[in-house]
Amino acid sequence: MIVITGGAGFIGSALVWGLNAQGRDDLILVDELDEGQKWRNLVPLSYHDYYDKAEFLDLITGGGLPYDIEVCFHMGACSDTTEQDTHYLMENNYKYSQKLAGWCLEEGIRFIYASSAATYGDGNQGYSDSEENLDKLRPLNMYGYSKHLFDLWTKKAGHLDKFVGLKYFNVFGPNEYHKGDMRSMVLKGYHQIRKTGSLQLFKSYRDAYAHGEQQRDFIYIKDVVDLTLRFMDRDDIFGLFNIGTGRPRTWNALARALFSAMKTDPAIEYIEMPDHLRGNYQYFTKADTSKLESVGMGYDYTSLEAAVTEYVRKYLMDSPYLGSG
Repeated sequence: MIVITGGAGFIGSALVWGLNAQGRDDLILVDELDEGQKWRNLVPLSYHDYYDKAEFLDLITGGGLPYDIEVCFHMGACSDTTEQDTHYLMENNYKYSQKLAGWCLEEGIRFIYASSAATYGDGNQGYSDSEENLDKLRPLNMYGYSKHLFDLWTKKAGHLDKFVGLKYFNVFGPNEYHKGDMRSMVLKGYHQIRKTGSLQLFKSYRDAYAHGEQQRDFIYIKDVVDLTLRFMDRDDIFGLFNIGTGRPRTWNALARALFSAMKTDPAIEYIEMPDHLRGNYQYFTKADTSKLESVGMGYDYTSLEAAVTEYVRKYLMDSPYLGSG
């Protein structure tokens, strides 16, 4: 059996889709289904059982989980970079992760968890996933800090040679529909263009970057799934790894790819960035993928243009959820 926390969320449900494609449905999903719409991600997918995250924690700490688990993909977290409830983030992203990690250690379960590129902050310390760089990082928001704290705990507790932590960069693709303001610009932009014929991007407030020329390491969800599942098969690999392309692209390039996919002439409007975001904004991200390549996991990433085109034409215009087509 395989456990996937955050199993109804964006990356979690995509992992279920990827495992289903491999013929596996011996999956235990853990999440917190509220009044939102992320349950829709699960409708086309196959799995063995589902647990609420609080119920699951009670079961594993009480020794009552009636399954033999081989690997745990811990994708569950609050991923809202604007969340201000520090107590909630500490309990949900940090404390829960510690308890889950402890259970996996006790039971001999391979533990693969989601970290984040938000841990790198403004990038002044670079984007290396080496352990030596970890203590120097200064996240810009509480979400990134909660993820960073768990990375630090893993290192200080001496578990980096037992766990795998994956620092996901700017992931986009189907099954992110429930994420509200945290949806990718591809999804938000698609609806903007359909409604108004134009796309809004934030202005730049640094002389080194023209409007729309801020850069991100965008990575397609299907590439993320493929890379993540490889760590399940490579049980000789441990530590922190960046999951990004290593090829940053501008917001303008993403916009052009989106207009092209929609077969619409580009029309971009540059708008003021809200004051509360200006001091916490990443102008540049680029995954250092050398560590990933050094363990034989180099990857032929889907280009931004090809990924945006598939997302728009196959999912946004047709069957929205992974597995529903």
